Amino acid sequence: MEWLWTIIVAVIGGAIIGGLARLILPGRQNIPTWLTVLIGIAAALLGGAVATWLGVGETRGIDWWRHIIQIAVAVLFVWIAARMWGNRTAGHGTGTGRPVA
Repeated sequence: MEWLWTIIVAVIGGAIIGGLARLILPGRQNIPTWLTVLIGIAAALLGGAVATWLGVGETRGIDWWRHIIQIAVAVLFVWIAARMWGNRTAGHGTGTGRPVA
């Protein structure tokens, strides 16, 4: 049953970290919510590993540096994903159902 809570916490944490990254990044990111959550999960894992490698992964109290690193990684990943997703959908119309003039 512990694995279920690990997955639930990873999804919720990923959604929070990914959402914060999208709020911090200026402009509009045209990426789906599921991709934001996956980016948040990946950024949490990679950012946590980097924080541990730097020696700031586990501190007394709130691990501010770890969270800052995780969010910074998420911002980078969201920026990359938004560029890639935008290129993927470029040329397929505006998404409004109307033809592009």
